[in-house]
Amino acid sequence: MVNTKVSLSGLELDNPVIPASGTFGFGYEFAELYDINILGSFSFKGTTREPRFGNPTPRIAECPNGMINSVGLQNPGIDKVISEELPKLKKCFNKKVIANISGFSVDEYAYCCERIDKEEQVGLIEVNVSCPNVHNGGMAFGTSAKAAAEVTKAVKAVTTKPVYIKLSPNVTDIVEIAKACEDAGADGISMINTLLGMRIDLRTKKPVIANKMGGFSGAAIFPVALRMVYQVYEAVKVPIIGMGGVSSADDVIEMMLAGATAVQVGAANLVEPYACKNIIEELPKTMEKYKIDDLTSIIGGAH
Repeated sequence: MVNTKVSLSGLELDNPVIPASGTFGFGYEFAELYDINILGSFSFKGTTREPRFGNPTPRIAECPNGMINSVGLQNPGIDKVISEELPKLKKCFNKKVIANISGFSVDEYAYCCERIDKEEQVGLIEVNVSCPNVHNGGMAFGTSAKAAAEVTKAVKAVTTKPVYIKLSPNVTDIVEIAKACEDAGADGISMINTLLGMRIDLRTKKPVIANKMGGFSGAAIFPVALRMVYQVYEAVKVPIIGMGGVSSADDVIEMMLAGATAVQVGAANLVEPYACKNIIEELPKTMEKYKIDDLTSIIGGAH
């Protein structure tokens, strides 16, 4: 028997497979298709202080081996997530969930994280620093080591649960930002968020997406994500949740060899709703194929 268990800052997972935020809703939508308790955990939809309708449509553009989305953090707001979404989720998911929190100011991040930290169902808080910093001209917090560290410090001051900072790849040096977050007290790093991309409609000769550009995800970005996880693993001591184009059990193992302790699956869920279930079922056979008895033994094994 192979051992698929991993641990993220004390949060024990039966396997390292976690659906990524924004690709799995609040879980119960997928619970109609299969028993989602087979998952290691999952990261729920990015949540902000106020409800958000999101960006204008069209928001999605297809690409070879991927997709571009510009949903714009559509969510019901932190109050509704706590009062409605979590109770609904509890009926179909009996494990701890990862709370994905977004914000447009340091105060908003701190407020939402402090609220969600009190929820028993939440095992880990994932802070998405790819949001625009409204007090600093709209540049994402995650593009500056100083700003990312500021968010990390503010969140850590009001929480008791592990805090993982989700980093943007749209930067010159992701290692510098990861180290700044670790120095500011982050318990772990989630990476990478989407790359920036666009498509143009040849008939209208205009951008496909109303917002012109959006987040590029899917199998095509896997080598970029893998490279960044590899680089950050060499620089930090905290655990990494690796993501970006993961769509098979082989990808999970490759990401763990690069340095990830657990792995998130994003765009693949939108193409194949059973993607995570299939990967979890494939994992033991894939481990046997590569003569791996225990997944924790391979974390960072490629270094």
